Amino acid sequence: MSVVLIGGMDRLEPQYLREAERAGVELSVFTTAQNGIAAKLRHADAVVIFTNKVSHRAKNEAMTAARANDIPVFMHHACGVCTLRECLKCMHIINHTGGSNDV
Repeated sequence: MSVVLIGGMDRLEPQYLREAERAGVELSVFTTAQNGIAAKLRHADAVVIFTNKVSHRAKNEAMTAARANDIPVFMHHACGVCTLRECLKCMHIINHTGGSNDV
């Protein structure tokens, strides 16, 4: 599974990546706004947006790209490693039970 994380804290990026590796997830992290975010999201299985540590522009671009490519989006206000861990667990449950992607 390939997940893109938008937002978060620069100093936590290594821990985000370690947590995703433990969960068997390939994680791409963008803690700041980037040009061409739509192209970077195109092949993701899911997008996580930490809303308290991301610009409105980056969030809006990510949401538009995700909607255009029918990619589920998980938004959380907190940006800690525990939040990412819980989000990855939720994705795992949804993927294995065939549940809805709307969160």
